[in-house]
Amino acid sequence: MTSPPDNTVAGQAAHMTELVLVTGMSGGGKSIAMHALEDAGFFCVDNLPPELLPHFLKLEQESGSRRRVAIAVDVRSAGSLPQLLLHIKEMRLQGVALRSIFLDADYDTLLRRFSETRRPHPLRAGVDDSDTHRALQEAIALERELLTPLRMESTVIDSSQLRPAQLRAWVRDLVRVSGSSLTLVFQSFAFKHGVPSDADFVFDVRVLPNPYYDRELRPLTGRDQPVADYLEQQPEVRLMLSQIGAFIAQWLPSFGSDQRSYLTVAIGCTGGQHRSVYLVETLAKQFAYHGQVLKRHRELDAR
Repeated sequence: MTSPPDNTVAGQAAHMTELVLVTGMSGGGKSIAMHALEDAGFFCVDNLPPELLPHFLKLEQESGSRRRVAIAVDVRSAGSLPQLLLHIKEMRLQGVALRSIFLDADYDTLLRRFSETRRPHPLRAGVDDSDTHRALQEAIALERELLTPLRMESTVIDSSQLRPAQLRAWVRDLVRVSGSSLTLVFQSFAFKHGVPSDADFVFDVRVLPNPYYDRELRPLTGRDQPVADYLEQQPEVRLMLSQIGAFIAQWLPSFGSDQRSYLTVAIGCTGGQHRSVYLVETLAKQFAYHGQVLKRHRELDAR
């Protein structure tokens, strides 16, 4: 006896190799992310209305292509976002290889990007533009409010301090790992450039001895062996590593069983060059057994 066709979104998506949803704030870098995915071999669809998602997935199932698909959804589909959230939860419960990526940036960065490009914000349509700056501020605030539930269901990338090449690389790294289990992300950063908003945990290691004050170590980074040798000799560094590692090891299984797709641990120092980089490199090695581990160096990768 032939089983009836599965007409649910999850049932249709289960026949696909991989599905990536790209969303986020206007000006956050969605176009760059979609270009990166296209270069990585994904079939990309921009601004697909959420109500058409079941029909699109049905067509993919019937075609039998089993291609990797990336779909961009933004605030222009605000009225259908609750429906999209239901689709995402349904697919994840069914074990679909789905990854939702949310491109974000801080308020000042979004304002600057819109000012530089002079493109209108999608939520400014029909709004009195007598005060352009205020209208843009209000549009960004409204967009963030509307997209907050979707952000909570997604892997967040804060593009505020990222060059386009960095963002492309980070997106490619995310889709290289399987979406079926939790991905552990270690990220170094400089406090002087701001705390990354995509971090789940932030550790401040500015209290540790700083190789910057050693003339020979100053031009090097935490990836270089002389810096690593110097930091490994410091009891405070060993203690900090031990405590951070124990904390993550204690709670990682709980986050994994909570159906999360990622956990970002950000480690910051003053310049994002020595101490934070060394700790990220070391912790990534310690947790290599986890399998799904990524490491990022926000300041170093921007050079």
